[in-house]
Amino acid sequence: MDRIKRLSMLVLEKHRDKFTTSFADNKKTLDQLVIVRSKGLKNEVAGYITKLLKREVDTKTTDQEVEEQEDQEVDQVEAQETEAEEETTEDSTPQEILVENQSQESS
Repeated sequence: MDRIKRLSMLVLEKHRDKFTTSFADNKKTLDQLVIVRSKGLKNEVAGYITKLLKREVDTKTTDQEVEEQEDQEVDQVEAQETEAEEETTEDSTPQEILVENQSQESS
């Protein structure tokens, strides 16, 4: 694991709740929490933290969308099954059948 990832994970383990998906806010938060002598290093760590948090948010959003879509599909299948059952019960009702007796005439 490279230096940026390792440092980012260490900071996130202790202070995850203080970071957001905003790069600028994360830079300010890093300034308050740790001493980083290199501006470039601070920017890279803040950028990696931002990337991780955005990925988490996107994953949660995608998971929710998938769950909603699955729920809709289940509802549609249930509706189709209900319709099919109703049609089956309608078709199975006895209907009057007229049978004509044909008398055969003898010649």
